[in-house]
Amino acid sequence: MKNTALSHIHEKLGAKMVPFAGYNMPVQYEGVNIEHQTVREGVGVFDVSHMGEFLIEGEHALALIQRVTSNDASKLNVGDAQYSCMPNADGGIVDDLIVYRVKEQTYLLVVNASNIEKDWHWISDHNSYSAEMRNISEAYSLLAIQGPKAIDAMQSLTSVDLSSIPFYKFKVADFAGIDHVIISATGYTGSGGFEIYCKNEEVEQVWQKVFEAGKPYGIKPIGLAARDTLRLEMGYCLYGNDIDDTTSPIEAGLGWITKFNKEFVNHEALKQQKEGGVQKKLVAFELTGKGIPRQGYDIVDAQGAKIGQVTSGTMSPSLKKGIGMGYVPKTTSKSGTEIFVQVRKKAIPATIVKLPFYKG
Repeated sequence: MKNTALSHIHEKLGAKMVPFAGYNMPVQYEGVNIEHQTVREGVGVFDVSHMGEFLIEGEHALALIQRVTSNDASKLNVGDAQYSCMPNADGGIVDDLIVYRVKEQTYLLVVNASNIEKDWHWISDHNSYSAEMRNISEAYSLLAIQGPKAIDAMQSLTSVDLSSIPFYKFKVADFAGIDHVIISATGYTGSGGFEIYCKNEEVEQVWQKVFEAGKPYGIKPIGLAARDTLRLEMGYCLYGNDIDDTTSPIEAGLGWITKFNKEFVNHEALKQQKEGGVQKKLVAFELTGKGIPRQGYDIVDAQGAKIGQVTSGTMSPSLKKGIGMGYVPKTTSKSGTEIFVQVRKKAIPATIVKLPFYKG
């Protein structure tokens, strides 16, 4: 089990540590609900240094990225970030990721921790362009400082006006006494804030200064459990749950990151899906009866026949009701449709709703 550069700090803080994607990670400190509300109302910090980072460089870097990702990276200026996915040859998804354009011919790809090796091989196998590739995952740390008070709490740590960085843009600047840190207005919570990329040997200093600066704002460390409830309230897909090697981006509602003005892996088949429609769709639902939906629970119709499966589910700390996502036939996917979730031996009624669950 690998440790992040901050694992010893999480242990000192009394975090419950669990194995996650090959890393020893903090799942919670005080409790999911408290940590969740801290991010929704104030500011919290996640150590997500287990995520993978690849540098793709050189004059053919863009050509390689355009080939393996579904979104149109040619639209990126230096300082832009873009959510994307890597389709596989069979209609599924290798991974979802964020692409950063760091310099004219340098791109940073941030991938899921559990897929680092798989993604590296996939991109390498498609690198007929001889783009320069470097896997820097082991050398870099990533902190997500999230919540509505993040800008005010962190402003004293940098010379950059944090309020001037739009969503999905970033600056390479000074932060917490360290030069050349990526300050990215991105996150996985829906409550605003930043993601900070720095070297492993710098992250402890950054962590300490972040907590000093954030003390008047009630800053707290946040674990992976609250990260999951926060992202689910926004309807953000989690790889391995809502998307995987067998689900297409069109089925998953990711048509908005699937651009057909270029050629990419399996673009023809996905284009046909986009134009001709799909058989199943990822939907969001709220339970109207009492219960908590969990991954793997069956979704059934009024007669009790199985029509799908829950891919993500929880008791929403903000809404105080059971929420979830899952794949159902397209004919059952309209907002307002009643479905049922099999919770143990009971079929609990639920309604398909539009995302996000949490409106802020």
